Amino acid sequence: MTSASTYALSNHLANVLREEFAGAPGPWTYLIDNRPGVGMLSTIESISAEDASVPAGPSGTTIAGHVNHVRASLAVSTELIKKEASSRDRTGSWTVAQVSGPEWKKLQVELRGQYERSLQVIQSQGEWDEDGFGAALGAIAHVAYHLGVIRQRLLLAGILRT
Repeated sequence: MTSASTYALSNHLANVLREEFAGAPGPWTYLIDNRPGVGMLSTIESISAEDASVPAGPSGTTIAGHVNHVRASLAVSTELIKKEASSRDRTGSWTVAQVSGPEWKKLQVELRGQYERSLQVIQSQGEWDEDGFGAALGAIAHVAYHLGVIRQRLLLAGILRT
């Protein structure tokens, strides 16, 4: 792969991840609605700790649990991109369920920080191998899934308006 191709690939992967977290950058999108407030960060910042702690679904997961899981999974994927030893086991990331106001704010800050670290790693990737590219692509798909779950829960609860 040429350096121009590597740059283009890194740039496109970063753009999709940025859209998932920060929202659409302009009149078109890769995958989310082109409206303000639909990215992961805006979505979770708009809800209370109480709303983030409501269990739902067969396993009783909460939005706070999903946010912690996304944060931990993104960290693992970033380690894999950087070729750092990392376990692919993400089961421990589901330990968060109920959060207080300060805990919810801390979790949001931690997710934002991990997103920014991951974005920087993807943007600066000078060479992609199969494992690194797979980890980046998998992370992007994984974030999209959880963003959809979170937004659907909020919509069904009447907290989110389309």
